[in-house]
Amino acid sequence: MSSYTFDDLKRDVAEGRIDTVLACQVDMQGRLMGKRFQAEFFIESAWKETHSCNYLQATDIEMETVSGYKSTSWEKGYGDYTMKPDLATLRRIPWLEGTALILCDVLDHHTHEEVAHSPRAILKKQVKRLEAMGLKAYMASELEFFLFDQSYDSARESGYRNMKLASGYNEDYHIFQTTKEEEVMRAIRTGLQGAGIPVENSKGEASAGQEEINVRYADALTMADRHAIIKNGCKEIAWSKGKAITFLAKWNYGAAGSSSHIHQSLWSLDGKSPKFFEEGGKYGMSPMMKHYVAGLLTHASEITYFLAPYINSYKRFMAGTFAPTKAIWSKDNRTAGYRLCGEDTKSIRIECRVGGSDLNPYLAFAALIAAGIDGIENKLELEAPFVGDAYGAREVREIPRTLRDAATALTTSKMLRAAFGDDVVDHYTRAAEWEQEEYDRRVTDWEVARGFERA
Repeated sequence: MSSYTFDDLKRDVAEGRIDTVLACQVDMQGRLMGKRFQAEFFIESAWKETHSCNYLQATDIEMETVSGYKSTSWEKGYGDYTMKPDLATLRRIPWLEGTALILCDVLDHHTHEEVAHSPRAILKKQVKRLEAMGLKAYMASELEFFLFDQSYDSARESGYRNMKLASGYNEDYHIFQTTKEEEVMRAIRTGLQGAGIPVENSKGEASAGQEEINVRYADALTMADRHAIIKNGCKEIAWSKGKAITFLAKWNYGAAGSSSHIHQSLWSLDGKSPKFFEEGGKYGMSPMMKHYVAGLLTHASEITYFLAPYINSYKRFMAGTFAPTKAIWSKDNRTAGYRLCGEDTKSIRIECRVGGSDLNPYLAFAALIAAGIDGIENKLELEAPFVGDAYGAREVREIPRTLRDAATALTTSKMLRAAFGDDVVDHYTRAAEWEQEEYDRRVTDWEVARGFERA
């Protein structure tokens, strides 16, 4: 929740500090889509609602009108959805002159019910399930990305070849190298802080030009809202300085992948009592935490699509790169897909290391919560923690190796169909199928170089 209020906006508009309001919904890819309002009109009318074409919740990453969706199609005419601004998300955007931003829920134009397959609605449904159990999920997502010393336009014009990274060498925790990148990274930290997103730190990551930004944990919906704004803000700030950023999970075969590790814990509704911690319990884990983690592991394959939604996402899962290949849990072990952090303290939590930086936070958080709830409700037993190098482990649960495998696990998941609804699962199954279909019919540079002469 932002501390910036509607009254603050009215004052800033009256005194000439704000002239534009961005009203945004979050699309299936986790991007901000919407309209730029003249601030006076937003205050007069649009704060109640505005409208958008319903295809925004049924396109691919290139905004293609994909066939096969039940919710919308050319046959149905691509009508409107209603965008309902959530005033709790209103905030100033320091890196855009005279601009405020607000996130919107997506409603059916006729019934004004939330559109079930819209990402924010999917997460809100799981949050309500927790609330009915007297619980609140707190989450934090760490975002990694690559920074390039060139613009988006020049990168595109070059065909994304011979890209110029911001660094020439691995800069993991490297202070001198990240000093060279401070023009961008300081602007990101201070910009996000000024937008009401409490920043903890930025750091160099495990490849040349790779960065990480970390912000304070929050309840699941607030953290997902922050995550979406962070990604958009990082791109806008880099663009304003003639630089480019990519959140592609694996931008280059020779570079490390970019992740979005998700830390999660459950607390009482008032946020005062940690439900994952039990003093004297093994590792400090409560029975509830053990059941929750067991749910994550039991349904690990089923939820992978929401952690790795593209063909490229699966290129990241490579041994020896700090990206996991096994869906197992371990104590403070970065080779496992799920890592126990904060052992024997009230800050005990489970870190999901499966997700890439390309995930949609609302969908990822919702899938994790749904799996955890199933573990709690069915009192699933937690297996023993893995010890050692998970990359070399045999006969243990593996992360699906391809989008095709993840899509099959998604569509056959009884747990997700019960938690999200059949129409929602079918909607995202179609998204996965389309991504696979598009890839299957494309000819890649790798194929041409490999076989042009020698085939």
